[in-house]
Amino acid sequence: MVPLLLLPLLWGGSLQQEQPGYELRVQELVRVQKGLSVHVPCYFSYPRSLWFSSGSLYTYWYRDGDHPAIDDPVARSNRIGTMKRGFWNRFLLADPNTNDCSLSIRDARTSDSGTYFFRVERENDVKYSYKKKMLKLQVTDKPDIHFLEPLESGQRTQVTCSLPETCQKGRRLIFFWVGDALASLNPQTLHSSVLTFTPRPQDHGTNLTCQVKCTGSSVITQRTIWLNVFYAPRNLTIGISFRNVTVLKSVQNASSLLILKGEAVRLLCLADSNPPAELTWFRGSPALNDTPTPISSTATLELPRMGTAEEGEFTCRAQHLLGSQTLSLSLSVGYPPQLLGPSCSWEDQGLHCSCSSRAQPAPSLRWRLGAGLLEGNHSNASCTVTSRSAGPWANSSLSLSQELSAGLRLSCEASNVHGAQSAAVLLLPGKSVSQAGVVPAALGGAGVMALLSLCLCLLFLYIVRAHRKPAAGRPQVRDDEDPVVGTATWGSKQKSNTERPPDQASLAGDAPPSWEQQEIQYANLSFHRMKPQESHDQEATSSPVYSEIKRRSK
Repeated sequence: MVPLLLLPLLWGGSLQQEQPGYELRVQELVRVQKGLSVHVPCYFSYPRSLWFSSGSLYTYWYRDGDHPAIDDPVARSNRIGTMKRGFWNRFLLADPNTNDCSLSIRDARTSDSGTYFFRVERENDVKYSYKKKMLKLQVTDKPDIHFLEPLESGQRTQVTCSLPETCQKGRRLIFFWVGDALASLNPQTLHSSVLTFTPRPQDHGTNLTCQVKCTGSSVITQRTIWLNVFYAPRNLTIGISFRNVTVLKSVQNASSLLILKGEAVRLLCLADSNPPAELTWFRGSPALNDTPTPISSTATLELPRMGTAEEGEFTCRAQHLLGSQTLSLSLSVGYPPQLLGPSCSWEDQGLHCSCSSRAQPAPSLRWRLGAGLLEGNHSNASCTVTSRSAGPWANSSLSLSQELSAGLRLSCEASNVHGAQSAAVLLLPGKSVSQAGVVPAALGGAGVMALLSLCLCLLFLYIVRAHRKPAAGRPQVRDDEDPVVGTATWGSKQKSNTERPPDQASLAGDAPPSWEQQEIQYANLSFHRMKPQESHDQEATSSPVYSEIKRRSK
């Protein structure tokens, strides 16, 4: 074991890095391709006072961290002696007598990467390690590819491929470019170290490879990069989910979709962009430069229960740093017909009836007189039918000038794709009209109608009894006078913010009133041609006066 006191003497000048006269000129960073060779120029000097010292001059290259007195060098000018394993005949030094410390490296290996320092020795007069300036060697197995980021779709860009060091003297580099983004380029341009092309959205996520080799060598080295192309939103799509079915489709602006009333709807906005665009939902159709308050700041818009208040246009905006895009969809609510009428009255020309209905889509109206069917617009000597529609409303009127038999049934029917509803009137003796009620074809109201019929019967019996037993001082009807002719009407109607259906003028131009879902049941009894009876005939027995009331459903 060498005593610790002798180590400074063995190291010699290695501890005197700041001594004047010792200078080293060498490239501090050298990069070389794996398997290739590189020449590193180097020049050194030491004090002139030692130039004429006796003995031979030797030079060495060591790995940083090694000790010259203990470890072997990686290169030495004196070929007599040991060297670090794996470096023999690969790291070569020039003649030190010309102050040349250049290092030639053959067949570079990845393990060669590291930092090296130069050392000079001449007998006992010169022993110095140049650690103030050292050589850093990097061995890579791939070329370098450089370009300005980010790559933008539609913008021409240059990509440069290079090896850390050139080939040996007399040889040149050959380049090959490979990639889907280069399919439209001239093949001659694919052998240049500088590549110019215009990236497209479809080039995002594809690979670009640069292959390099030296002439006269079979060694090919390459590097592959992944293209990250920025592009604005495209192929904006709205996904619609309702009735447990999801439909993804591209829609044009102002496209419309009909949703059943009460259904839950989910709208999903999708946009193809890089980086991902910010997706928001708005009510209506805001301009791109507007900043309205969104109704949803995510790609999904939930409408848990569709109603007339939710009808309208919904717009998805895809906001991106390279541009924005919007797509709108109009939602309307569909529901079965809601019927008003029919209402009938006797006029000089005959019987006149009208019927109105509201539905989405707009309903179609038709009349049924007994077994006959009357629909559309037509007119003849005995019958005239006039129908009109505007928006969700439809209105029809019927005029009859023919003689009608007692007990004839007249009905108005409204229908659309979501259901149907009908209402009927019963023509009674004495030109009286009895409405037979509204019959929803889609829902049915058997329970309500049965209860209503019972109430009307009790009401009718009460009125008949009251006329059979008049109060004191009130005259009674004599048997020889005309009977009382009555009109009984009942049914149901939808309550609205107006007390009557829109007339023909409103259907032609004005917007129809909005409807609520509340249904009102009603009944009405009226008596005509009533005459006072004589008081002395109070004890006489008279036959009851009544009209047959019938209610039918279909």
